Amino acid sequence: MTGEMTELAAQCPAGPAAAGAMFAEAAAGQRIDRVEVVVPAHNEDLHLDRALAALRSAADALQEERPDVQTAITVVLDSCTDGSADIAASYVASDRRFSALPVLLGSTGASRAAGVRAAGVTMGEPGPAVLAAAELWAGRVWLANTDADSAVPLNWLLRQVELADAGADAVLGSVEPDPAGTDPAILRRWLARHPFTEDHPHIYGANFGVRASAYLAAGGFPRMRVHEDRTLVENLRRHAYTVLATDTIRVLTSGRTHARAPQGFGAYLRALAPDLPVLDHRSGDL
Repeated sequence: MTGEMTELAAQCPAGPAAAGAMFAEAAAGQRIDRVEVVVPAHNEDLHLDRALAALRSAADALQEERPDVQTAITVVLDSCTDGSADIAASYVASDRRFSALPVLLGSTGASRAAGVRAAGVTMGEPGPAVLAAAELWAGRVWLANTDADSAVPLNWLLRQVELADAGADAVLGSVEPDPAGTDPAILRRWLARHPFTEDHPHIYGANFGVRASAYLAAGGFPRMRVHEDRTLVENLRRHAYTVLATDTIRVLTSGRTHARAPQGFGAYLRALAPDLPVLDHRSGDL
């Protein structure tokens, strides 16, 4: 344990939240040496293979450019009753970077949080073990989040690590509904409302990265069916972390309108359809 961490320990009687904030401050500016990817999935056997293949390619690209950075990918199988577990198992069997975590949570936010905990990123009660874990992880671990119905680009992980090493605590990427599975009228309306620019205002769980120390200090993903990403970003900004938005890592995502969550991305797309009933007028991603 470093002298700096020992000093932090002496100043940390207030509990895990205060400890997390101190550790994040101590870890600021560190280079990333590990990336943990979390992919929640609920009955996604139509899209999961494409999603995992894209992640494998992105991990390969990161390894080629930054062999010093370790990568792990956790597929969180939430209450799956289709072939999703078999698809995930095939990647786990062939690539040691992949692991699968079956859960019964019924919540995207809880599934993301479970995947992060499975990666070892957690804050327990203050004490020597917490301090050791904080020193080990600190700001050197990057949590990259996407969805099982989405395909990341080749530079997805590499670009996030570059931005993190340049000082970003969180990265908000852009998404594009897959033209192959999206009604043309819906796609036109969506594109008109979501121009692809740098410093965009949007937040998507399918394309979101955050430094582990900042994640812990901001309270992590809340247990919510939708908008867990939005809530975490709001907390990060409230704590004055550096949040960057970019279109350089655009993710292709499903254009389905049969929404899995009442106020999720699919519900928002459905609201853009001229001939489909709107399920919830409040639906939509920022």
